[in-house]
Amino acid sequence: RRFWATCPSSSTICFLFVIFAVSTIFHCHRRRVVLFPRHLPAGGVFTINAKGRLGNQMGEYATLYALAKMNGRAAFIPPQMHSTLAPIFRITLPVLHDATARSVPWENYYLNDWMEEQYLVRLTGYPCSWTFYHHLRAEILREFTLHAHVREEAQNFLRGLRVNGSRPSTYVGVHVRRGDYVRVMPTVWKGVLADRDYLQQALGWFRARHRSPLFVITSDDMAWCRRNINSSHQDVLFAGNGRQGSPARDFALLTQCNHTVITVGTFGIWAAYLTGGSTVYLANFTLPGSRFRMIFKPQAAFLPEWVGIAANLGQARESHP
Repeated sequence: RRFWATCPSSSTICFLFVIFAVSTIFHCHRRRVVLFPRHLPAGGVFTINAKGRLGNQMGEYATLYALAKMNGRAAFIPPQMHSTLAPIFRITLPVLHDATARSVPWENYYLNDWMEEQYLVRLTGYPCSWTFYHHLRAEILREFTLHAHVREEAQNFLRGLRVNGSRPSTYVGVHVRRGDYVRVMPTVWKGVLADRDYLQQALGWFRARHRSPLFVITSDDMAWCRRNINSSHQDVLFAGNGRQGSPARDFALLTQCNHTVITVGTFGIWAAYLTGGSTVYLANFTLPGSRFRMIFKPQAAFLPEWVGIAANLGQARESHP
């Protein structure tokens, strides 16, 4: 018995090629390109550590994006950072596989050191300063564009809210950071967190400037917020779910508001930066001798046009006379 090999027609070959091309493009769109050592650009590479939660990694991403562009280098993010940011934002930087990263003789640089002319640079630390990337604000906002389904869920929620029976014209997102800072801030950093008085002043600042604003409260401690934020004006909504492990919903709610009130932490800083509008923040929340002031410069974290309300340091002074 004989077997014959049949050559497929040209139309069949074209059809298979189109299917292959489309599937490849779809795959690359769904998952960022993972590089292997032989594909590293000849001009050099910048990458960065992926530390902390959402706000920290947004700062790391934006700093990497800006510094790599400033130095004319290709930028790649770790898989862990992609896993944190890609489900929420339409980021564009590609992923550098862990195996590839381990094979590279990186030059590690702390971001407060002088940036020398190097080819393979890995940035470290927890950068969160507009001084790195504010000159590229439009591009950073584009990188942190919410996915459509994340944005629409937040907008649909806000559209259904009412103040005294009417749809509000001004939404103010409020983020109250507590969590581990309840322990760390007084004991390690000799500081305080936002208290009831600060939040009353911050909300009052917006009430004095906007007619019937609605305050959308998010926090990692919603129970504390309900006890300490005065809701008697009927313009406060406790909307946050308090889930640190699933920050997308709260973050989206904040960024779809018109203005922002923040306390401490990079989550709130980034929400305010993406929102635009007016921002009120907690200022001077550590004692003068705090080590926190060696690693955190308020003038580099908060935009000059933001409005600071000084914290009450009385409790910190009692604990650290």
